[in-house]
Amino acid sequence: MRTMSKLTLTTALTAVLALGGTSCGDKAPTQTESQMLIQEVETGNVLLDKWTGPYGGVPPWDKADVSTMSASLITAFDMARAEITKIADNEAEANFDNTIVALEKSGAALNRVATVFFVHAGNLNKGEIPNILKEMSPKFAEFGDEINQNPALFARVKSVYENMDELNIEQKRLVKDYYDGFVRQGATLNDEDKAAMSKINSRLATLTNQFGQNVLEDEQGYVNFIEDESGLAGLPDWLKTSMASAAKNNGKEGQNSGKWAITNTRSSMDPFLTYSDDRAMREVVWNTYYNRGDNGDERDNNAIITEILQLRDQRAKLLGFKTHAHWKLENQMARTPENAIALMEKVWPHAIGRAQEEVAEMQAIADSEGVFIKIAPWDYRYYAEKVRKDKYDLDLNEVKPYMQMEKLREGMMWAAGEVYGFQFNQVEDVPVFHEDVRVWEVTDKDANHLGLWYFDPYARTGKRSGAWMNAYRTQQKLDGVSTTVIVSNNSNFVKGEGDKPVLISWDDAETLFHEFGHALHGLNSKVTYPTLSGTAVSRDYVEFPSQIHERWLMTPEVLSTYAVHFETGEPIPQELVDKIKKASTFRQGFDTTEYLASALIDMKLHMAGGDPIDPDAFERDTLEGLGMPSEIVMRHRTPHFNHIFSGGYHAGYYAYLWADSLSADASEAFVEAGGFYDAATAKSFHDNIMSVGNTIDPADGFKAFRGRDVEVEALMRDRGFADKE
Repeated sequence: MRTMSKLTLTTALTAVLALGGTSCGDKAPTQTESQMLIQEVETGNVLLDKWTGPYGGVPPWDKADVSTMSASLITAFDMARAEITKIADNEAEANFDNTIVALEKSGAALNRVATVFFVHAGNLNKGEIPNILKEMSPKFAEFGDEINQNPALFARVKSVYENMDELNIEQKRLVKDYYDGFVRQGATLNDEDKAAMSKINSRLATLTNQFGQNVLEDEQGYVNFIEDESGLAGLPDWLKTSMASAAKNNGKEGQNSGKWAITNTRSSMDPFLTYSDDRAMREVVWNTYYNRGDNGDERDNNAIITEILQLRDQRAKLLGFKTHAHWKLENQMARTPENAIALMEKVWPHAIGRAQEEVAEMQAIADSEGVFIKIAPWDYRYYAEKVRKDKYDLDLNEVKPYMQMEKLREGMMWAAGEVYGFQFNQVEDVPVFHEDVRVWEVTDKDANHLGLWYFDPYARTGKRSGAWMNAYRTQQKLDGVSTTVIVSNNSNFVKGEGDKPVLISWDDAETLFHEFGHALHGLNSKVTYPTLSGTAVSRDYVEFPSQIHERWLMTPEVLSTYAVHFETGEPIPQELVDKIKKASTFRQGFDTTEYLASALIDMKLHMAGGDPIDPDAFERDTLEGLGMPSEIVMRHRTPHFNHIFSGGYHAGYYAYLWADSLSADASEAFVEAGGFYDAATAKSFHDNIMSVGNTIDPADGFKAFRGRDVEVEALMRDRGFADKE
C-alpha cells in the first residue's frame, strides 16, 4: 500500500525520490517573467523532450532505450541546474512569479526522464537498471543538496516568504511549503554543516538503494519447490494452479512434472500458510519469507540498517532536532513522535488482548485434533482459517470464485462513476512499458477529458512486490488550463492460464480498491500548483483517501453486480455476504498486532539516537518489552522493512493507523447519511478532501467534511475493539 509520486523539483528539494480554477486574491500567473526565465528547449532526446501524442502527450514507453537513460538523466540534471541558476541569479526583486512559479516550472525535462526511469526501476528492475540506480541515487541526493544549499536561491524564497501578505491562501501555502522545505533540508546551516549534510545524504542514497536491491534479490533468489503431489494437501485448486504457474516462471516445468513453487513474496506465502496441511513445509516457507535480508550472506541488510540509522540521527541533530523521528514528524498531522506513539499505545493493548483470544481459540482446535503442538507463527494463518470456518461458518475458498479481478476492476470504476461522475474508456492509442499494461481514458460526467489510468496487475521478474500507485503527471493549471493527469495502479497478481479469469482473495480485492483510491485522489485534484497537487499531502494523511475507498467494495451495489461467479455468472449469495460482514473484525488481533509491531519498531528505531545497534537484537528486545505475542511476528521485520529503509515511511509507518482513524470516522459520516453513494456526502468529500490536494491544512479539510475534529473511537469500533453503537 505504497504511493509513488512523480518526481518534481520539490521532491528534489526535500528528498531523493523513494522506491514518493484561476487563483483568487493575487493575479494568476500569465505571461510573466517566470515564463521567460524557464523556457523549454527541444533536445531531440525523446526522454527529455515534451511528451507527444494524444491526451496532452504521453510517456514514450515505446521509444525509451535503457542504454540511454543514464546519459539522459545526467543531461537533465544539467538542464535543471541551468534553470535554477537563472532563477537564483535574477537581478529583479524576488516575487511570487519570478521565484516560486519559476521553480514550479523548472526541472520539467528532469521530471520526464526520471518518471520513465523510476517506473522501469519499480516494474522492470533487471538488466542495466540496478546499475543505473546505483549510479544515479547519489546524484539525485547531490542535486537536491545543490538546490537546498544555494544561498542566492534561498534568499529569494525567503524574501517572498517574508512579503506574502497580498497572496491568496493557496499561494501562501505554496510559498510556506518551499520555505519550510529549504529550512528542513539545511538551507540555514553554515558551510561546514552543509558539507556534512551533503555527505550524509549521498551516503544514505546509496545505502537505501542497496537495501531495496538486497530485498528484491532475496525475493527472487529464494523459491521453495514442492516435488510431489503429497505436498499439496489442504491447498485449494486455485492455489495449486497458481503455484504451478510460479514453477514455470521460475525454471520448472509445472504441474505435469510434479513441480509447484512458493515464491518469496507475501502474495505467495500468505495463502500457502493459510491452507497447507504440511506443517514442516509451512515452517520452511515462513522462515524463507521472514528472513529476507537477514540470512548472513552478501545480501544481509543488518549492517546497512545500522549505518542508515546513525546517518539519519546525525542529520537530524545537524538540523537541530532531538531525533530523526522528531524531524520527520514536524510537518505531519501528528506533529511529534510522542503523539503518534500515543495513538499506537491506545490501540496496542486491545490488539494483543484480541490476539491472545485468537490464539486460545486456535490452540483449542489443534488440541481437539490431537496434533499436540503449541501454536507457532507458521501455524497462525492455518488455524485462524479453521477458527473462521468453525466460528463464522465462513470458508474464504467459497468467496474466491466470485472475486474475478477484471469484474472487480469494473466494479471500482462503476463506483467512481457514482461517487465522482468519472467514466472510464479503455484506449489503445498510447504506448505502454509492458504488454500486460492497459490504459483507460478518464472523463467527467460531462464527457470532459480528465486523465489517463494505467493498470499493471501482474507479477513479473524485476517487479517489486506489493501494490502501489504511481503519478506520471500530476494535475496543475499554472497556465490557466488543467493538465491531463496520468496515474497508474500496479499489483502482483499471478496471470491466469489462457482465457481463465484471474481470481483474487478478499484481502487482495480490498487492496485493489485501496490503491485505486490513491489514483482517484490524483484524478480528483483541482489545484493550481503541481507541488500541492493530488496526493502531495502529509504521509499520515495520504492513506486516508485510499483506505476509505476500500469500503466501496462491500457495498451491495458493487457486490450484486461485480462479485459474480467465474463459471455461472451468479452474484455472490447474500448468505455469504452476511458471513463476511459478521466476520469483518475476525483476526483483528493478528492483523493489528503485526502492523503495530512494525510501526512501533520503526518509531523506536528512529528515536533511539545515534549509537550503533544490532537490528535483530533491538527488534527482539523491544518487542519483548512491548509484550509481543510469540505466535506473531512483525508484518515487516527490520531487515526487509522496505517502507522505512528504502522508501519514504521512515518514522512514518504509523501513518496507516493515523489515516485509518480518519477513514473510520469519515465512513461513519457516509453511513449516517444513508450510505456510500449519498450525493451530498460524496460532494462534501470531494470538495474538502479529494480535490484540494495540499492547499489547506488536512485537519481543516477533515473538519470541514465531518463538522468536527476526528474521533478515535470510530477506529476502535471499526476494529471491534469497542462496543459498536
